[in-house]
Amino acid sequence: MNPRALSLTEWIVLALVTEGPTHGFAVARLTAATGAVGAIWQVPRPRVYRALDRLADLSLIEPCGRERGQGGPQRTVFTATAAGTSAVDGWLIRPVEHIRDIRTEFLIKFALLQRSGADPRPLLDAQARRIEPIILSLRRQRDRAHGFDHVVAAWRCETAEAALRLMHTARH
Repeated sequence: MNPRALSLTEWIVLALVTEGPTHGFAVARLTAATGAVGAIWQVPRPRVYRALDRLADLSLIEPCGRERGQGGPQRTVFTATAAGTSAVDGWLIRPVEHIRDIRTEFLIKFALLQRSGADPRPLLDAQARRIEPIILSLRRQRDRAHGFDHVVAAWRCETAEAALRLMHTARH
């Protein structure tokens, strides 16, 4: 499976299922606005169920039982397959490509690593290595730019430098 074939929502749902057998309603609760993951990225319940269906179709998760719902139908409980667990393990330490994705994908990965008790340093180190050459390039652009182009380049440079500082701060 090409890891880039999954959407961010599907990655999040898959990562939550790899934490242990669970059902869609529990995942939706975690990704709601008031949930532990929803503070970073919210996933509405219908999208959680669509993601579960797709992940099952890709054999990254599989049903492992049913659970009685509170006042509703029985819930299908899913568990991650070996392929799903392996995919998540790789995804969680793969740095994001763009500075703009630090606020979403990187923070989600960091939060999921924290939830699992895994060491986030491999992600932090990989992300810092990805950001450093971007900063060098942005500094050169900023130093050559004039007028409004300088303002835009300065903004992008400051944002990238802040992201790198976050990598160092999060290590402690």
